[in-house]
Amino acid sequence: GEAGEGEGGERPVVLVEPYERRAAGPYPQDALRVNPVRFTPMQVEALRAAMSAGLSLVVGPPGTGKTDTAVQAVSNLLHAYPRQRTLVITHSNQALNDVFEKLLLRDVDERHLLRLGHGEELLATERDFSRRGRVNYMLGRRLELLARVEALAKSLDVPADVGYTCETAGYFFKATVAPRWEAFEAEARRAGDEEGAVERHFPFSDFFADTPSPLFAPAASGAAHLDAARGAWRHVVALFEELEECRAFELLRSSYDRGNYLLTKHAKVVAMTCTHAAIKRKDLVSLAFQYDNLVMEEAAQIMEVEAFIPMVLQNPDTATGKSRLKRVLLIGDHHQLPPVVKNLAFQKYSRLDQSLFARLVRLGVPATQLDFQGRARPAIANLYRWRYTSLGDLPGVLAPDGPHALAVPGFRHDFQLVHVADPQGVGESTPLPHYVQNLAEAEFVVATYMYMRLTGIPASRISIITTYNGQRDLLSDVVDRRCGSDARYGPPRAIATTDKFQGQQNDYILLSLVRTRAVGHLRDVRRLVVSLSRARLGLYVFCDAPLFCGCTELRPAFSQLEARPTKLQLLTAERAPPARRLDAPVDDGAVTEVEDLVSMGKLVARMHSEAEAADAADAGAGRAAAAAAAAAEGGDERARTVGGRRIGTESVPDAPPALD
Repeated sequence: GEAGEGEGGERPVVLVEPYERRAAGPYPQDALRVNPVRFTPMQVEALRAAMSAGLSLVVGPPGTGKTDTAVQAVSNLLHAYPRQRTLVITHSNQALNDVFEKLLLRDVDERHLLRLGHGEELLATERDFSRRGRVNYMLGRRLELLARVEALAKSLDVPADVGYTCETAGYFFKATVAPRWEAFEAEARRAGDEEGAVERHFPFSDFFADTPSPLFAPAASGAAHLDAARGAWRHVVALFEELEECRAFELLRSSYDRGNYLLTKHAKVVAMTCTHAAIKRKDLVSLAFQYDNLVMEEAAQIMEVEAFIPMVLQNPDTATGKSRLKRVLLIGDHHQLPPVVKNLAFQKYSRLDQSLFARLVRLGVPATQLDFQGRARPAIANLYRWRYTSLGDLPGVLAPDGPHALAVPGFRHDFQLVHVADPQGVGESTPLPHYVQNLAEAEFVVATYMYMRLTGIPASRISIITTYNGQRDLLSDVVDRRCGSDARYGPPRAIATTDKFQGQQNDYILLSLVRTRAVGHLRDVRRLVVSLSRARLGLYVFCDAPLFCGCTELRPAFSQLEARPTKLQLLTAERAPPARRLDAPVDDGAVTEVEDLVSMGKLVARMHSEAEAADAADAGAGRAAAAAAAAAEGGDERARTVGGRRIGTESVPDAPPALD
């Protein structure tokens, strides 16, 4: 529309006209994939900033949709500037895979995507997005498209072998296909609104005879028929355009050359980790790798030098002498974990643990802060909400009929601090330097996991995280010993450290804090924020409660945790799926309060025995029912047999019937 300012300082008038979407092709794959995510106003502002030239910062607290925003920004750039190339950088392979999996759900053709580096095997898809996998995909796609060209030529009664190469297919389009479409448009203009004119003159009706529904609906108007014909023509044009992109892979003979062409020319979205970018910078620059946009996810976890390297993966443009880079989008959260620097001198005195993202935010560079979270229950989000200036809740977590309104099956509270007292009085141990373990806490956590499995909560919805590598290994060993041989339990979805689990989430989180002598590195509030923000529906923190509740830095969160009992309160009669509402009153007589680790072990052992007895009873009842059914079936067979012949069958009698 147009905007103008009238005389006398009148307010400008904006004219808005509706946008009419073009008809898609006749096949399901031609339909546009619509983004199902409804963005908040601040996410829209972040996307608007990402489209502008220059530097853009987006601060995303936990659960505010940082990855969705980054993926939509990449999609918008690809559609708004189809000739430009975008480089996507993340700190971890897990985050890179999350970005890729969500990109595949957007209206982005997979032939434009390329992923470099290791970790691709963790992608939740069978498609191979490595350099070799994309080359094989393009070669296979070339054969499919040439077969379609042959079918089109056959439908047009063209005897020549036009589907031999991409070049012959291009000549066929220019000499035969395009002229026939132009002739059809001329006939359609002359016919006007004449009924059936579009269907009668359309030259590709035989080619589109295999569409799921008729190309021209019988009851539709002439204008609708013309729109359908134009949609079919777009399908034909897209077929030959994709074939033109495949031509380079046809001309290049070696896989090495094809892979380099894919990387430097063909792929529109290239993704890698910052580590891979640092390792392969020399190779990328020597190949004349070029890109226009840089999107950096998890920017707050990337060291400054690692953040600079992706910006200089290309030489200046030979024509202008300037860098081709136009936009840099940094997305992260400086209130979560910083870059990992193991050398304490570099970390504390050289401040190498400060990311470029955190430095820019600290210096006051304008940033867009996402302000609504849609991950955790409001009560769980309150544990870390104090760390942010304004963090609201999306309607999805406040819906009275949604999963966030239902209680955790078998638990009285949706989050709870559980004090763990070691029956042996050992507490934490350090078999190796900086390798901290707590056996009593590990046993309590695994016993709680077994209890959750016995209540019917799927293992895929439970994750166990801890703050030390030693405890992670100990938890894995205890899970293998307690649950590995019994299919009733199985392993949880993940057993990981807080640092490795950043960027991930799950419905129920069991958190082990390990330490009993000193708070340790959880005193860093950023690690606390990550630990408490991984859960969606249930969070249970196992620790030495007096030690952590007495830490001044942790008081804003632990004051809320210690407001509830520090002894685990269970509802042993409840089973999944959840039916009780979170705000429903609970009968105190139905609550089982677990005194210590020994009591929890006895409870789990009793429930395990009850489950085995129930399984044995069900199996016995099943065998009895099967035997009764077999006996009844045998009786029916005997009743139906007369003189050796089965009534209603063609079986031969055992002996001929006696003659009268």
